[in-house]
Amino acid sequence: MKQLLILLVLLIGFMQNSVATEATASVSPYQVIEVTGNKLFTRIANNQEALNKFPELMRDIVEEELMPSVDYQYAAFKILGKHLKKTTAEQRVKFITAMRAYLVRTYANALTQYQNQKVLFEPEANLKANARSASVDVKIVDTGKPDIKLTFQMRKDRKTHQWKAYDMIVEGISLISTKQSEFNRKISDLGLDQVTIELASITK
Repeated sequence: MKQLLILLVLLIGFMQNSVATEATASVSPYQVIEVTGNKLFTRIANNQEALNKFPELMRDIVEEELMPSVDYQYAAFKILGKHLKKTTAEQRVKFITAMRAYLVRTYANALTQYQNQKVLFEPEANLKANARSASVDVKIVDTGKPDIKLTFQMRKDRKTHQWKAYDMIVEGISLISTKQSEFNRKISDLGLDQVTIELASITK
């Protein structure tokens, strides 16, 4: 289960980077994922010596390659779920900020597990001209281990027309749904302010 979660976070990280960096109105989500995913993993592979000496450099890579492209606000709102309507603007800003820091830390830790696994991308599929959502499948192949199938959930921004990823499903497990269930229980018991404080504290 731990390995599954590591791969889940690892691949959602690459997926989110790919979605926004290359995305334009003329580039499909399938092309975006394949091109930018390959670029990200190549950069990590080429910097293994430096990363072994200075593991904290992975956070810099995450900041530079992933976070400018991650729709962490939308993901945070999805995680808040039913509690979103009860929040103030100040509470939302603090939670989004804490969630962003949490994602940076999580992606950096997960990406250190990358050991040149083979990534197989789903072939291009036709989307309707007005499509605003898409699901893209990817298979992770690791020698001597079962293949892992992942599905990227993406949405198209109304203003920029860029495809951005907000969730990933691996072997039937949704990152957003898992975190929503976890945080909803905590918010109900402790309140959003306390949950935000705790979330921020583990990312320092």
